[in-house]
Amino acid sequence: MKKSDINFEDILTDRVIEEDFLEIPLKHSVFRTLFIFISIVVIITIFQLVNLSFVKGDFYKNRALANIKYIETVAAPRGIITDRFGKNLLDNSLKMGLLLSPSELPKNAEERSLIFDELVRVLKVDKSELYGKIKEKDWGLSDRLLLTKDLNHDQVVAISSANMPGVKVKTSFGRSYGDGLALSHLLGFTSLVDSADLKNNKELTVEDEIGRAGLESYYDDYLRGKSGKEIFLKDAFGKIKEKESHEEALGGNKLETFIDGEFQKYFYDSLLGGLRRLGRSSGVGIALNPQNGEVLALLSIPGFDPSSVAKFLKSNDNPLFNRAVSGLYNPGSTIKPLVATAALSSGIIGPEKEILSIGFIEVPNPYDKNNPSRFVDWKAHGWVDLKSALARSSNVYFYEIGGGFEGQIGLGIERLKDWWTKFGLGEKTKIDLPAEESGFLPTPEWKEKTTSDFWRLGDTYNVSIGQGDLLITPIELLNYIAAVANGGKVYKPIIMKRIDDGGGKKILESKPEVLRDLSSEIGAVVGEVQKGMRDAVSKTYGTASLLGDLPVAVAAKTGTAQTNNNTKINAFFVGYAPYENPEIAILVMVENAREGSLNVVPVARDVLMWYYNNRLKK
Repeated sequence: MKKSDINFEDILTDRVIEEDFLEIPLKHSVFRTLFIFISIVVIITIFQLVNLSFVKGDFYKNRALANIKYIETVAAPRGIITDRFGKNLLDNSLKMGLLLSPSELPKNAEERSLIFDELVRVLKVDKSELYGKIKEKDWGLSDRLLLTKDLNHDQVVAISSANMPGVKVKTSFGRSYGDGLALSHLLGFTSLVDSADLKNNKELTVEDEIGRAGLESYYDDYLRGKSGKEIFLKDAFGKIKEKESHEEALGGNKLETFIDGEFQKYFYDSLLGGLRRLGRSSGVGIALNPQNGEVLALLSIPGFDPSSVAKFLKSNDNPLFNRAVSGLYNPGSTIKPLVATAALSSGIIGPEKEILSIGFIEVPNPYDKNNPSRFVDWKAHGWVDLKSALARSSNVYFYEIGGGFEGQIGLGIERLKDWWTKFGLGEKTKIDLPAEESGFLPTPEWKEKTTSDFWRLGDTYNVSIGQGDLLITPIELLNYIAAVANGGKVYKPIIMKRIDDGGGKKILESKPEVLRDLSSEIGAVVGEVQKGMRDAVSKTYGTASLLGDLPVAVAAKTGTAQTNNNTKINAFFVGYAPYENPEIAILVMVENAREGSLNVVPVARDVLMWYYNNRLKK
């Protein structure tokens, strides 16, 4: 068509159509949809970048390294724990473990199945258990799985002689506990790291063990060594070639304690024998030096075998529970030396003032005059002063100085709580063991809030003799008694003496730490309390008179606490020796004792006799 053939009207018509077309607007929904689509793409891209770079960065990094390198872990032994005389409380022993590396297993499914069948046969486990371990394993943390760390000789021979690619026998170290039961709650135990441990500490490997209880846990950072590494290069076919580098394994540090190992074992055997004679299974024994807080022995019965903890997990008597630092108990009459000290220091009573115990006191009932509230003594003691009341353990005397009665003013609950706190009750002693609990100190505000009832005089009477809602741990109890023995210093109980690198270089060393010093506040009166505790042993009417013929002078206090709606009683003994210059304070406790303190005094006598003959006797 020639240019002249184009009709002018056609040109205009096209122009109109073009202009109409250009002026047609796009809908906002088109732009909105496009914006949303682009945003989603950007968000997904950013998420994947973050996920690959940070969240799963280690996983892909490890997978990439696994393709070009083979890393052999060199086990490091944990540090040894010794007693105060340098005697080992445990040892390390060689163990043979079994590692599974899925990347090195045969590609053929049938060949892999044959290897798993052989592992099931040798390890004597169910196939479902084996597959369960593989399935539950977090392969992002490690490309190897430790199936077991304790192969026996026959299993090692069977696996070593079989052709099983991806399965390797590995040498490592394990703990050997000589007197496991006697030391179980003190030493604790170790176990293989889990996925949480590996995430929290990048230096750990799947073959490492970590402390789970006792000193093993509390000082794990010092005791745990650092594994070494041998790094080998792989060729394109995945075969291991030459060694690229080597990192030496570093053994853990040595922990020297204040524990007297021989005494700990004797204390354990003596208490265990006493429990068996009574047909009972639970008790606590603690010994410390009241002059500096050094822990000489600490045991909780029942114990457990640290080498096979799994066997004790379902026991009804809870053997993994450390009653010495975690158990909460009514202290019974063992609280009376504290109440006596508080009353003398506050001027509530003088040491010579006598109070009559006819076996009970009666408090008028404002709602029924014919039905007074009666608070009983365990027997009628007659007229008793402070020393006699402590020696005889008169409840009436302590009802009156604790809560008041007729003409005798009492401390009252507020001052009692103040003095409990001064001696460290209701707070952790800070002993170097995990899972320590703090005692519970009841108050009127607490009772009203929890029971919608107000605090009564009877509540004050009950806590004044260690009953009611007052709860403390055995270590709190003995630590306050130690403060009475030394004249007013509340020390931090300490087990660790020093930590060194195994070659003599000091890493850490402990020193006596005074948590509270009440010497100036109670120094003038605590001697009277000490005399009362001495009379409990030296007088024929004393509740601990069975210790009167010991070759060393002992001061003591016994106690019984009713539990389970008065259907059971826990029995306590606390005491120290020598009386004039104490070097040891001990606690003996029996849960659900048959005859109260009569059941713990013989054990205390046996333990103190041993300590005198073997440690105090010149």
